[in-house]
Amino acid sequence: MRRRLLHLVLAPLAGVVMLTAPASAAPPEPPDVYRPVRGPAAPAEYRYLQKTLPGQSIPRHAHEDAAAQARRLPLVGGGWKALGPTNIGGRIVSLALDPLRADTVYAAAASGGVWRSTDAGQTFASAWPDSGTQAMGALATAPDGTLYAGTGEPNPGGGSITYEGTGLYRSKDGGAHWSPIGLRDSGAISAITVDPARPGRVYVAAAGSLYNGGGDRGVYRSDDGGDTWERILAGANEFTGATEVFVRGDTLYAVLWDHRRTPELRTYGGVGSGVFRSRDGGQSWERLGGGLPAAGPDVGRIGLAVAGDRLYALVNKTSGPFEGFYTSTDGGDTWSRTPADRKLTASQSSFGWWFGKVWADPADSRHVHVAGVPLMTTKDAGATWSADDVGIHVDQHAMVWDPRRPGRVYLGNDGGVYRSDANGDGGWVKARHEPYTQLYSVAISPQDRSRISGGAQDNGSLRSWGGDGFNEYLGGDGEENLIDPTDVNTVFACYQYGNCFRSDDGGDTLTYFADRTTFQRRNWFTPVVFDPRNPKVLYYGSEVLNRSTDGGVTWRAISPDLSGGPGPDPVYTNYGTITSIAPAGDGRTVYAGTDDGRVWVTRDLGATWTKLADGRPWVTRVVVDPADPDRVYTTHSGYRSGSPLAHVYGSTDGGRHWRNLSGNLPDAPVNDLVIGRGGVLYVGTDQGVFTSVSGGRLWFRLGRGMPAVPVDDIEYAAGHHRLVAATFGRGFYELTVP
Repeated sequence: MRRRLLHLVLAPLAGVVMLTAPASAAPPEPPDVYRPVRGPAAPAEYRYLQKTLPGQSIPRHAHEDAAAQARRLPLVGGGWKALGPTNIGGRIVSLALDPLRADTVYAAAASGGVWRSTDAGQTFASAWPDSGTQAMGALATAPDGTLYAGTGEPNPGGGSITYEGTGLYRSKDGGAHWSPIGLRDSGAISAITVDPARPGRVYVAAAGSLYNGGGDRGVYRSDDGGDTWERILAGANEFTGATEVFVRGDTLYAVLWDHRRTPELRTYGGVGSGVFRSRDGGQSWERLGGGLPAAGPDVGRIGLAVAGDRLYALVNKTSGPFEGFYTSTDGGDTWSRTPADRKLTASQSSFGWWFGKVWADPADSRHVHVAGVPLMTTKDAGATWSADDVGIHVDQHAMVWDPRRPGRVYLGNDGGVYRSDANGDGGWVKARHEPYTQLYSVAISPQDRSRISGGAQDNGSLRSWGGDGFNEYLGGDGEENLIDPTDVNTVFACYQYGNCFRSDDGGDTLTYFADRTTFQRRNWFTPVVFDPRNPKVLYYGSEVLNRSTDGGVTWRAISPDLSGGPGPDPVYTNYGTITSIAPAGDGRTVYAGTDDGRVWVTRDLGATWTKLADGRPWVTRVVVDPADPDRVYTTHSGYRSGSPLAHVYGSTDGGRHWRNLSGNLPDAPVNDLVIGRGGVLYVGTDQGVFTSVSGGRLWFRLGRGMPAVPVDDIEYAAGHHRLVAATFGRGFYELTVP
């Protein structure tokens, strides 16, 4: 979700929308032709449907088990090189300050690991092992400097929730080395609190797996610095987890949240949701009422702040919208709902479960910030509110006050880390080095290896030219990006649901063309590809295949509906679509794959179509050998639960017969495949990049130095002997290959 303040310029040609963007800013979104669902639920749904098999959920420990399989494979090739972006950032879910080192702050990136800044949040360096899970949830420091990290993002949106965590970790040297200390089955950890009076006593709010009931969820306590754990507060059912825990002497406060995702249903609230208090150090608990919403199925995620006897609670409905903001001045015995405020209500949009955070100024209990799309602030304990939606990125998730620097506050949101020296009331300065961007795609140029572009989660379409470092040239959630292989100034960029643009000046001005295509529905990530013989010919996939012969100015449908029809979900009506397109080098043959597992081919530019496969998992990529239109590969997503379905198929007879080429690949989604020199295969997966010189019979891990992060897209430049990967959490990487 983005907000941009730039000019819309209507071209003289009726029906054409052009966007102009100065180099320092990104263009706004035009009126959408097609965008059925807004907010972070949309990318989460895309990720979930892609990573599962129909009717099944994500198996417990699926990502962790696949990572272990990947580590066992032999490694070949040289070293990966990080390419950035370093100036864009990405979603930060938690922040913590080092109590022993001034101006040292730690940040947890949603799917990018833990980062440390020693210059008051200006630059960040990795403080997390590359080999560990990069999915993060919470950070905390003890008075002696011990750093705790909980893995797995608790916010059920934005895509990285599909990568569950592997428990709790501890570092005694500022993040240089880490040890696992338990709660492996927690799925996601939402908060960690160290008792300031007893530094060896640590509390953890374990949100639990969104997909599998039970496991390690609820509030846990350790009296030995994390060596052993005891659950002191369990939820009402197997999907009730904890999202907050606060310590005030022997009085504890906690927030529990019912939330689950099944193949058919998203439920982000329930009877187990509520605010709880213990007056005896966690031996017994009571659910607080006294004016708070009573237990029931419509109680959604709750944010809580504790400032002495003054408490604040942000309550959202199970369906997502704002329910109310409540205050207590007697430690939670009684609560009052604050006056209705339009700005506060709007700040939660329809997805309050994405936020669930309230922060009270430690020096002024009436001064409070609330996480929302903008940052909400009250200076009178909730009587009136103001919204900061200009100086910072949208979607707030983390905040911490620096006790050494009066008035200094750090903020984490979908754009990265910000610092304010005005108590968070404006004056925000963004970090200038934060290399943890979540990328969906990459485009490179055979003419100019310095040109790289790609689509980023909630950070638009990014390019390496036209500004200082990477810069955003189209807003929204960046999706497909293309650079014409014969002209670096001809580029294409899309945001979610196939809202796509073309440009002939490198992206400085953009012309919208998606309204010229034929469609009834379009995927969250809509494919657009060049014809390998002539880049003036392009293909665009909705539920039908569109073709353009004039560089994307005009389009014509050349297929019927290639899917099995729209999916059953009445909210997410955009599935049942083409997900990958592969035109062959003969100028006549085109292959296509769909999100419901179908593979098709036309050998006469759409006059007739033949179905080659059906009932497979989501088709992530169809790839045809540029020298042989009958040699074709398909890759597939989905974590398996004992299923024999392949992640890679190959055919040498145009799809009449297929062979399973998954070989010894880890049991993880395969997101892309490219063919290198001599028929060498490269695949990008949720567990990194792998290569095979044997046509898929045997696979090796490729390259050193890339973190254990999902790779959504890879591009190959034969002339430069170069492979470039778009990672979902650590930016772009490149590797020299034969």
